[in-house]
Amino acid sequence: MKVLLFKEMQKMLKVSGIGRAFRQQFKALEMNGVTVTTDRTEKFDLVHFNTVFAESYSFLKHAKRKDIPVVVHAHSTKEDFLNSFNFSKYIKGWFYQKLKNMYSNADLIITPSNYSKSLLLKYGYITCPIKVLSNGIDLDEYKKDESKEAQFRNHFNLASTDKAVIGVGLLFERKGLHDFIEIARMMPNVTFIWFGTLSKAMQTKTIKQAIEKKPDNVIMPGYIAGDIIKGAFTSADALLFPSYEETEGIVVLEAMASNLPIIVRNIGVYDDFTHNKEVLKGNNNQEFKALIEHILNNDMSEMTKNAYESVSQKDLKIIGEKLKGIYQELLEKRLEK
Repeated sequence: MKVLLFKEMQKMLKVSGIGRAFRQQFKALEMNGVTVTTDRTEKFDLVHFNTVFAESYSFLKHAKRKDIPVVVHAHSTKEDFLNSFNFSKYIKGWFYQKLKNMYSNADLIITPSNYSKSLLLKYGYITCPIKVLSNGIDLDEYKKDESKEAQFRNHFNLASTDKAVIGVGLLFERKGLHDFIEIARMMPNVTFIWFGTLSKAMQTKTIKQAIEKKPDNVIMPGYIAGDIIKGAFTSADALLFPSYEETEGIVVLEAMASNLPIIVRNIGVYDDFTHNKEVLKGNNNQEFKALIEHILNNDMSEMTKNAYESVSQKDLKIIGEKLKGIYQELLEKRLEK
């Protein structure tokens, strides 16, 4: 079996969840002996798309003409497009058509959660099977490492006794960055660090104003990869991820793999997690503040242990094996026809 992982807009998507998911797929498939290429001029048995823009749709039609099976990864939904970047509400019709073009022409759709599958089923134009498969996580990358923790602490001038809460994501309103900043304002003795970037032109008015007026205990270093952020995941006191809409939220998997206590908004995508078992769930800024204080004043090892056990079922080796099985099933059905 040879699979083409279709590449489109990878430079722009490098810092996004879709970009990370693409890299995870490549690694997971190679772990399971699947031959993977990104060279569309080569011969391949199946094509897997992660994006929905013009280049992807054009190649999808090419694959259909050649009778090559098409898998489309539904990372994006109508719901998570809204309230993201500036002008998103004005181009939603254009984006929704892009989703329809790809999703209605797939032979099989993969989406990362039961919640996102439920959204797709409501669209009314999807006729192919929809499989739920987590984006997965490489557990080995998120093991505790004192040198990485030291790099994180040194980079932000944090003493070993300083309390730190982190958030990760593009500077989208949907991600709840403005709430993250307001919660930090309520807790001046805690350092809040948000990792992520977005050009100022694409930031909404709400996000621009929140950043301009942020208190001194909020640090926004932009996009940081490698040892510093890995050290942040194992050295910080909590992840606060107040996103209003997600299809999975890879950052939550990263925190679970790092044994970092997690606070999320009480939204549908996290219905598979139980409050106070794997994560803590809040509904508003006052509740988020109280949950941070709870973490800072209590032993959270039982919760982080449960979270790690949960995410261990989403290790890349396991995800790659399941993805390989999905491909094989699709190819076998095609041969039967």
